[in-house]
Amino acid sequence: MTRIAICGAAGRMGRVLIEATDNNANAAMGAAIVHPDDPMMGVDAGAIAGLGKEMQVKAVESLQACINDFDVLIDFTAPVVTMDNIRVCREHGKKIVIGTTGLTADQKAEMEAAAEDMGIVFAPNYSVGVNLCLNLLRMAAGVMGEDSDIEVIEMHHRHKVDAPSGTALRMGEVLAETMGWDLDEVAVYGREGQTGARPQKQIGFETIRGGDVVGDHTVMFAADGERVEVTHKAQSRMTFAKGAVRAALWVADQPNGLYDMQDVLGF
Repeated sequence: MTRIAICGAAGRMGRVLIEATDNNANAAMGAAIVHPDDPMMGVDAGAIAGLGKEMQVKAVESLQACINDFDVLIDFTAPVVTMDNIRVCREHGKKIVIGTTGLTADQKAEMEAAAEDMGIVFAPNYSVGVNLCLNLLRMAAGVMGEDSDIEVIEMHHRHKVDAPSGTALRMGEVLAETMGWDLDEVAVYGREGQTGARPQKQIGFETIRGGDVVGDHTVMFAADGERVEVTHKAQSRMTFAKGAVRAALWVADQPNGLYDMQDVLGF
């Protein structure tokens, strides 16, 4: 039985992660961490998630306060918080599953260094379907990429703070890797004004924010005479939460290293 801690337990994703942990027979809720000023401080995790039962796990204000109560931390918070949590987990020999997006290059480099001493799963998206789509994109780019205009379109709820989404950027990375391109050189993030004709060696990103959309992603290969689209639509955060718990159970038995959801799924 793997004991799981959830950082940001009172947030939208945190509540679903508690439920997903409770639903998995191989996982146990070990700790719930919330902001010190959160009204859920000291509240049982079951009540935080609205499960109608107690889990005998009271929310605490820091990772240090529960360091002996878990094996793997799941963190879908913010870059600064996540980096602090990596340092604490590294110091105490804990493993971590990270779904936080918007990390800088320097933060990713620090995370890679930390993985020499701990197990880390870092992925922009923990949905099984999205990770299947990444493999489909490799196939489509290999077959159609040279003769198509490639666009990545994503839509999320109004509260999302980073753009493009981490998933859209990962899709762009996969496309660029397959095509042998440098994404920094070929990416275009939105268009305005007199942009001129579109060059073929380009990956466009369009970002839409509105409503309560959990997450929609479409990659379009637009060729002369035909168009192929690879689309994933998330209807519930539970798909991400189940994948994150699956990753936590998987990494609990892995040696130190930096992994992603493709590793977890055996892709």
